[in-house]
Amino acid sequence: MQLIRRLFGVFARTRDRPPRIALALQGGGSHGAFTWGVLDRLLEDEQIEIAAISGTSAGALNAGVLASGYARGGRAQARASLDAFWRDVASAGAGFAPYAVTGLSRAFSPYLVNPLDFNPLRDITRRHVDEAALGAGPIALFVTATAVRTGRARVFRGAELGVAALLASACLPFLFHAVEIGGQAYWDGGYSANPALAPLVELAPQHDIVLVKINPLVREGVPSSGIEIMDRASEITFNASLIAELRGVAFVSKLLREHRLSAAKYRDPRLHMIADDDGLAPFAASSKLNTDIAFLERLRELGRNAASRFLDAHRADLGRRSSLDVERAFVDERPAT
Repeated sequence: MQLIRRLFGVFARTRDRPPRIALALQGGGSHGAFTWGVLDRLLEDEQIEIAAISGTSAGALNAGVLASGYARGGRAQARASLDAFWRDVASAGAGFAPYAVTGLSRAFSPYLVNPLDFNPLRDITRRHVDEAALGAGPIALFVTATAVRTGRARVFRGAELGVAALLASACLPFLFHAVEIGGQAYWDGGYSANPALAPLVELAPQHDIVLVKINPLVREGVPSSGIEIMDRASEITFNASLIAELRGVAFVSKLLREHRLSAAKYRDPRLHMIADDDGLAPFAASSKLNTDIAFLERLRELGRNAASRFLDAHRADLGRRSSLDVERAFVDERPAT
């Protein structure tokens, strides 16, 4: 009888344990303030446990600040750290103004117009990230950058993590010099994985993967000006790697359901997505350099609201089933008949 009681107690604790989620955070410049709002809302909810984060570019910076703050003081400190980071970004935003206003970033090499490699993010990140906490804290962290020489994604983890890895992940080659780590040069991770899902798939099925998407897939109309064309081309490029990886995950899941692959060798993760394409669509890609605090706070509120809607609709799905239909959300574009 005592054995039965002990076993029932273990079952009850397992059943009541908050679902553990692994977050996949897209990059997107100052639009990462939307993700700030999502993270703030998720950290507010003690019925959810953030166990791992994979981030690229602004997603990597959000991840690093959150993981660092969480290691120092749990949820409350993580929320305070994100708030302080984004307000610091707004305060230092004038450093991006020459590129945003004149378009020099698209016309000239940063090695010419920025020979000393002035990067406002470097000092900001150093102020808000405790490097020792990144690889040693309770939240597993994966940060992706793109190797300039090979064009391949490099995922930094564990002892490899540091301010340099975060800056490499967020290194826009039109703005800043490539970041060198271990003799290799790196650019923004969005070119190769935005964000990398593979490290999170490895954690399935113990963790659900929640994608926080900030780059709209669809924009109505055809861009005609030079800047509009470059913005849309960049947006498509930064979504392409995510779409490809999601479709790969969905294809493996399909084969597993059809018993055409071994469940002992392949993972079938539960996938979810927090997004607000309608809310973010009015903001052109060029606004990703806008660091005005009112703009950032507006994005933050959109993110908090999107996370609240997700929790209202899909809280019961966490730990049980996927709520993201990849085929439907990322289906091939087909001509109308």
